[in-house]
Amino acid sequence: MRIGDLATRAGVSVRALRYYEEQGLLVAERSTGGHRHFPESAVAQVEMIQQFFAAGVPSRVIQGILPSLDSGTATAEVLALLRAEQERLSRRAADLSAAQERLAAIIGGAETSLRDGRCHPQ
Repeated sequence: MRIGDLATRAGVSVRALRYYEEQGLLVAERSTGGHRHFPESAVAQVEMIQQFFAAGVPSRVIQGILPSLDSGTATAEVLALLRAEQERLSRRAADLSAAQERLAAIIGGAETSLRDGRCHPQ
């Protein structure tokens, strides 16, 4: 199928598909006229790529996982990659939570200062 058809069926933009191809996540055959042609299985592959991106997995990690997905088996190496990404996201969530708490404290302090007349906004 052509790139526009794949984009429609997978619910993504043509630009996203070109990006996936640039990142080595999606492979197309080229016609003699240079048009991309994708197999039927590309729809499911793009949907899986979308799920990984939505989960915060970067393209370099997805690239390492895709061969396992194509074969239909999860290797110990793939599971280790996914667990490492899960841990990375947990650390990031904790960092964001701490930043949110600091910002709430700053806002609370500023509101108190405004109420007490100690803060003069510009």
